[in-house]
Formats: sequence, C-alpha cells, structure tokens
Amino acid sequence: MSTRRVGNDLTQGAILPQLLRFVLPMLLANIVQQLYNTVDMMVIGRFVGSTGTVGVSTGGEVATLITFMATAFGSAAQIYVAQLTGANDHESVSGTIMTSLLFMFGLSIVCTVICLACSWLFLNWLNCPQEAFGQAYKYMMIVSLGLPFIFGYNMVCGILRGMGETKRPLLFVTIAAIANVFMDLMFVAWIPLEAAGTAIATVTAQFASFAAAMIYLYRMQDSFGFRLSLKEAKIERRHLNVLLKLGLPMTAQSAFIHFSQLICSSHVNTFGLVASATNSIGNRVQRLVNIFCNSVTQGSGAMVGQNLGARKFDRVREIVYTTLATSGVLAAVSIIVALFFPRQAYGIFTTDPAVIDFGVTYLRIAVIIFICSPIQGSFMAVVTGSGNAKLSFLAGMLDGVLLRLGISFLFAYTLNMGVKGFFYGNALARLGPVSVGLAYYYSGKWKTAKLLGRK
Repeated sequence: MSTRRVGNDLTQGAILPQLLRFVLPMLLANIVQQLYNTVDMMVIGRFVGSTGTVGVSTGGEVATLITFMATAFGSAAQIYVAQLTGANDHESVSGTIMTSLLFMFGLSIVCTVICLACSWLFLNWLNCPQEAFGQAYKYMMIVSLGLPFIFGYNMVCGILRGMGETKRPLLFVTIAAIANVFMDLMFVAWIPLEAAGTAIATVTAQFASFAAAMIYLYRMQDSFGFRLSLKEAKIERRHLNVLLKLGLPMTAQSAFIHFSQLICSSHVNTFGLVASATNSIGNRVQRLVNIFCNSVTQGSGAMVGQNLGARKFDRVREIVYTTLATSGVLAAVSIIVALFFPRQAYGIFTTDPAVIDFGVTYLRIAVIIFICSPIQGSFMAVVTGSGNAKLSFLAGMLDGVLLRLGISFLFAYTLNMGVKGFFYGNALARLGPVSVGLAYYYSGKWKTAKLLGRK
C-alpha cells in the first residue's frame, strides 16, 4: 500500500494555512513535553528545595546530551523521509524505517552502558555542588535506563514528521505527560524519594510514549509498506549511509553546543548554589517561552525537505519568509515575558528570593536569544531540509565552540563580569548559526544540491 495514507502532502496548497495546520500539533506536542519536564522541576523545587533542583538539573545534563543524539538521528530520518516522500519514492521510505529503528536500538544500548558506567565521573566533571551530588547521582543512574525509550520515540516521530504527520506524536507525548505528572506526585510528593522519584516518573513517561509509538507503527505497518518482524529485520546499507551522513554531523553540532553549555554550567556552578539554581531554572524558562518559535521552524524544515524533493523552489522561498514572519510574532511574546514578567516566570519554579532576583538578570540577557531565534530557525530550515550536513557541522562549531566558550570566558574572566558573562556567551552564540543560515539561503546553492541517497 502507498505510504501516502500516512501523513500529508506538503508540496501543495497555500503555505501559511498549511504551515499552521502542520505545526499546531507539533507546537502542542512540544508544549506538553516541556510542561511535563517542567513539572519535574516544579515538584522537586517545592518538595525538596534548591538541592533537589540542582540535582535534577545537573544529573540530567549528560542524559540531555545523549538525548540530543537521539534527536539528531530522528531529525536525520525526518529530512531523508521528507525528501523521499516529496519524490514519491515509497519503497525507499519503507526501507529507511526498518534501518532507522534497528540502528537506533543498537545505539541506545551503547549510550546506556556508557552513562551507567561513567555517571560518577561525569558529575565530578560538571562540578556538581556537594550538597546536591547524591540527588544528581541517583537521578542520572535511573534516567540512563530510559535512553532506549527516548531513542525509539524520537526515531518514530522523526519518520512520521518527514511524511507530514504531526498529530500522532502529539498523542504519544500527551500519554507521556499524563504518566509523568501522576508518577511525579506519587514518588516525590507522596512517597518522598526526592530526585530518584522524579527520575522514576521520567522513565515511566518515556516508556509510555515509546510504547504508544510502537503500537501505532505496528498497526499501520501495511500503510508504510514494511513488516515489523524479526524475519524482515535488516539494515540496508544505502539508507544507513544517508542516516550516518546526516546524523553524525547533526550529532556533532548538538554535541558542540551542549558540551559548551556543560562547560559553562560547570563554571557557573563554581559561583555557588544561587548562581547554579538561577542558571538551571533560567534554561528551563528559556526553552519554555522559546518553544513556539522552535516548533514553527521545526515544521518548516519538514516542509522544505518535501518541496526540495519535489523540486519546487518557489515554495521553499515562500516557506522561509512565512516562517520568519510567523515565528517573529511568537518571539515577541517571549521577549515580553522576559522583560515584563521575569519574577513571575522564576516564581513558578522556586520561592528563593535570591534566585528570583538573579533570574531577572538572566531573562533580560536571554532577550538576545529570542531575537535571533526566528532568523536562525527560518533560514537554517533550508540547510536542514536540503540535508547539508557540512553546514550543520559548521553552525555547531561556531555556536558551541568559537562563540559560546569564547565570549563566555572573555566576559566572565577577562572583563570580570562573573557569572553574567556566561549568560551573555550563551545568548550571543546564536549569531553563528544565524550567519550560516543567511549565507546559505542567499547563495542559492540549495537549488542545485543533490537529493539525499541519489547519485
């Protein structure tokens, strides 16, 4: 059967209505995901305090880094499937699905073993405050066991997004959110397991979303044109090569960015518990209020991929500028929150007045991020949709290594700005991918780029 029974054709119709219809479920899914992650911080902050907050944040840093690897390969599958779908190559789509799932399963097992074996070393490297070390260690050990569920979920959702389907991922993450809230209240508020309880809730939610995704995939396997069985389980080299060609540079990009964030967080932690808590909560608030722009730009990447596969270049241009206008409006809301409601935003996560006061400074600096996000997302969508792995790698290098670390250490130590220097470095690092995206789009080279997997 045709894979067109699943997903939507993003190469036809008016851009703005189609973008909004495609992105709205993705936006809601990302909101739900951030909210259920936020519940962890709210519950641990209210019932355990700053040591629990820092423990969950620091203990989750390495798991978050590994999650970026899962997201990168899920995005690689999304780009590849989007181009194949736009080119009506359904046979290759079915081969890509099985190859992607098997590869991700093996990769997740390797990452789980590494995290379990090196957790103590990682936390020492992050300069985790001694008061929160025990909380962080328990959290990291338990959350590492859920990595196979994260990898599997991200891959299934990446495949579906590439085919133009965003409603099912919303259902999957909603199931996870319900499970997470219930388990958080049970294992932290009712049974006082502290950070370990939050970790159990997180892993349970991840399993719930992964199970829902796999059940859907099994039921719809005829529509995808493949069989989810051990007999049919094989990795096709040509599809794996494309996934590696895309996924490795995208993983490196995320790794550069997140490793630089880890290094900065490690230095921020040396400034004390207040600075560490401010940074931990600020990162959560930043992601929450910035999620609208990210959802719009994530959706535009899938649309760009399908239209490049169909060789519809005029629609690609219209997608870019429509995305820029839409995400610009949403970024303005984020700026308003950061400038006029910073205390209220921080007050959701903590009652510590010192952390709330310092949080005002953090969010005002984060305005730089909210200004850059629409530009970065709109034009980098073309880099992503075309599958230009080299430029994705370059963007990660500029963001993670040259700018974030360079500016942070310059401002913090050379200019004696202290912890605020790291806040500025995190914000100004966005100028790297903004420059790469603008240069690639206006060069026009994306119009002559070869489709993925084609000679």
